[in-house]
Amino acid sequence: MADNLRSTGLVAAVVVALGLAAGGFGVGKGLERFRAADRSVTVKGLAEKDVESDYAVWPLGFRRAGTDFGAVQRLLAEDRDRVVAFLKTQGFTEAEIEIRPLQVQDLWAREYGGNNQPLRFQGTGQVLVKSARPKAVAAAALAVDPLIQAGLQLAGANDGAVGPQYQLRGFNEVKAPLLAEATRNAREQAEKFAAEAGATLGRLRNANQGVIQIGAGGDGNDDGSARVKRLRVVSTFEYTLD
Repeated sequence: MADNLRSTGLVAAVVVALGLAAGGFGVGKGLERFRAADRSVTVKGLAEKDVESDYAVWPLGFRRAGTDFGAVQRLLAEDRDRVVAFLKTQGFTEAEIEIRPLQVQDLWAREYGGNNQPLRFQGTGQVLVKSARPKAVAAAALAVDPLIQAGLQLAGANDGAVGPQYQLRGFNEVKAPLLAEATRNAREQAEKFAAEAGATLGRLRNANQGVIQIGAGGDGNDDGSARVKRLRVVSTFEYTLD
């Protein structure tokens, strides 16, 4: 009879645990694992926050091609001066503007098939904006029409699309509050589970703070083009149940 009572009690405990999980304590709600054998519960705490970037790097590349070396170099120098003048009208200081050396390549000097190029000389130049004023950079990036109208063939870094890359350099300033929020969230989930199970939340047995992800919006990926960064951390904690 005693064995039957113990078996019945064990089945009831399992049913209660399953009922609690079905009642909303799934992974999405914070509960990761409930172990009746050693009376412990493992929960996940989630914290998210949108943070403005605090630094921007904006590469403004330009190119020219022609049949005369001197003419190509002269056009590139004129383009460089136009870019610098434009940036200064947008309020950027010399400390925020970095001018890269001009480069002109003789395509006919290539080992294979170079003399088949109709325009023998191809040149590139680049001006970089490095600023702790991301909003000012974003505004300037939307006002480049005068440069395009002047005939500049603009390109970004490595001939990519023209656009600033935004960074969050003050990451450590928001890291601690985010981890604290995830910890509070996890404990709330654990206390809720303990109350539903008719137990008292005990000591913290294990903790894993997890890794803070920096993304754009909610996709968890950051290619640098978004000025507002979504910070997300999932921490895992194991508590005993008394």
